[in-house]
Amino acid sequence: MKKTKVQSVVLYGLIVAGSIISASAQDANTILKKMDDVMYSPKDMTGKNKIVLIDKNGKQETREASILQKGNDKRIFRFTAPASQAGIAVLSLPNDVMYLYLPAFGKERRISTSVKSQNFAGTDFSYDDMEAKPYSDKYTPKLQKNESGVFVLELTPKGQSDYSKIIVNINNINYYPELMEYYDKGNTKIKEAKYIFNKVGNYWNAQEIEMTDLKKNHKSKMQMSDVKYDTGLTDDDFTVRKLIQ
Repeated sequence: MKKTKVQSVVLYGLIVAGSIISASAQDANTILKKMDDVMYSPKDMTGKNKIVLIDKNGKQETREASILQKGNDKRIFRFTAPASQAGIAVLSLPNDVMYLYLPAFGKERRISTSVKSQNFAGTDFSYDDMEAKPYSDKYTPKLQKNESGVFVLELTPKGQSDYSKIIVNINNINYYPELMEYYDKGNTKIKEAKYIFNKVGNYWNAQEIEMTDLKKNHKSKMQMSDVKYDTGLTDDDFTVRKLIQ
C-alpha cells in the first residue's frame, strides 16, 4: 500500500514537472514568435540608414545606406555613401539564400552558409545579422527569466552557427528586443546588440541598433530614418537583377 502511494506521488511529481517544462517551452516559443511579429509585421518597408563605426579610440566613420524589405524573408541593404562604399549591397531571400554585390567586380556573389558569421563590409554586423529571417525559424528558445519589464530568452541555433547561444531581453509589454548577447562555442560573450524602438504609424520600428564587438572593442550604430511602411513592394523588387542595378 505504502509502495503504491509512493509510486503515485512520484508519478504525480513527474507529470507536474513535465507540465511545467512543457508550459515554459510553449511560453518561450510564443514570446519569440511575438517578437518576430513585431519585427516583421509590415507587409513591406523602405528606409534610410546612417551607420556610424566607432573604434576603440573613439574615432568615427559615417556611412549611409538604403533598405528595402518585404515580409519576413526578403531584404536589400545598399550603401549609398561615401563613394568608396556606394553600391555595395546584400540581398536576402527565402531558404537561406543571400547574395553580395561589389561594384568593383561588377557581379554578384552568392554567400555560403559557412561565411555568414563574417562581418559585412567592415561593420560589426555579420551577414547572418543582415539576413531577413524570423528568429523562431533559426533558434530554439528557452525562457530564463520574466522580471524587470523583460522576458529573458536563451536562443540555441537550430542549424549551423558560430554562436552557441544568444541571450535576448524582450520588452514584456510590446515584445520588441532590447538587448541581444551573442556567445561563441566556448561560451564566451563576443558581441552584443542594443535596440531602441519607436512607433511609426501602426508599427514598432528599430530606430537604432548598436552592435558592439567585445573582442575588438569596436561598435557600429545603425540609425533608421525616413521609414515608410506598406508601400506596395513586390517580389520583383528583390531579385539579383535589382541587386546589381
